[in-house]
Amino acid sequence: MLKFENVSKVYDDGFQAVKSISFDIQEGEFLVLIGPSGSGKSTTMKMINKMEPHTSGTISINGKDINSYNPSELRKDIGYVIQQIGLFPHYTIEKNIGIVPQMKGWNDKEIKARVNELLELVGLDPEVYATRYPKELSGGQQQRVGIARALAANPDIILMDEPFSALDPLTREQLQAEVSALHKKLNKTFVFVTHDMDEALKMGDRIAIMKDGKLLQLDTPEKLLHEPAHGFVEEFIGKHRITQNPELMPVTEIMSETVVTSLPQRSPEKALSLIRQRKITNLIVVDDDKKLVGIVSAYDVIKKLDVIKTVEEIMLSREPFLPETATARDAIVMMDEAPFGIIPIVDAQQRVLGVVTRGSLLSAMSSPWTDTEENDHE
Repeated sequence: MLKFENVSKVYDDGFQAVKSISFDIQEGEFLVLIGPSGSGKSTTMKMINKMEPHTSGTISINGKDINSYNPSELRKDIGYVIQQIGLFPHYTIEKNIGIVPQMKGWNDKEIKARVNELLELVGLDPEVYATRYPKELSGGQQQRVGIARALAANPDIILMDEPFSALDPLTREQLQAEVSALHKKLNKTFVFVTHDMDEALKMGDRIAIMKDGKLLQLDTPEKLLHEPAHGFVEEFIGKHRITQNPELMPVTEIMSETVVTSLPQRSPEKALSLIRQRKITNLIVVDDDKKLVGIVSAYDVIKKLDVIKTVEEIMLSREPFLPETATARDAIVMMDEAPFGIIPIVDAQQRVLGVVTRGSLLSAMSSPWTDTEENDHE
């Protein structure tokens, strides 16, 4: 699908932002580019749509050199989502989403149908939001519109440059889940830039770790965690704490005992109040005996606030869950099945003892590492 061959980027001041990198991105893959400031990750992504022309080497899409494309035409066929969202404030939401289809010659009826389809796809009612302006929407809603606009002309490739970094934690987790679901549903090729390793591990099929313009390792999250190919990679993702065998580590040692629970009969208004008060993204639903019943996402509570009477109506199955006798390895294997990236841990009577999340798994397997290096050339 996408191929980089010995690609470099040198700026006019002589700074080499990207240094002879080579890699492939498969069709339908979700590739994450990550690294400290100045690593070249955003520059690498921007070279795909020629927002940053590469200095040497070859970038090709389906075997065709991107230098053979007109830059304007190339960008019309590649979706692009940025951190600042970049909606035109004087255009309605409908007009913002329809810009690229209009430029590609679609008629008004086709554009309107596509806008309505995409608004529904990103969870925004067309009858409510199509005629609104960006300033009338929250940050999360604006970013959903940005995603819809990137998909408008049905491109095969979607570029996303730290799209969630300016959002609050709850909105960020919601959009991470929604974009992952969109990727699975649409089978588009996503190239996603982030500085957040937890986000990278959560979303990427493969992750490319960069430093000082070099590509140090490109592998699956599991292989990066267990087989770092470079000392910096090991430092960046964290040194393993599970040094022997994760099958020997009890899941109770890595679970969080801070669990916010709700009875099935709780009203959505009270649930939302609890969610905001505790700054969480999911509620564990239990019965009067504290036994696990199911799980509810904050996003679903917000989305269904006006149409449900209790959280039980939108509750998902309690599975998957793990017994307290399980191991860290069990949690690693099961995490992909967890609908919200959260696995409840229960005792023999099915009472909730704690939860394991992707974050707590990562914390157990790694030590924090932070890079403070700054560089204008990202």
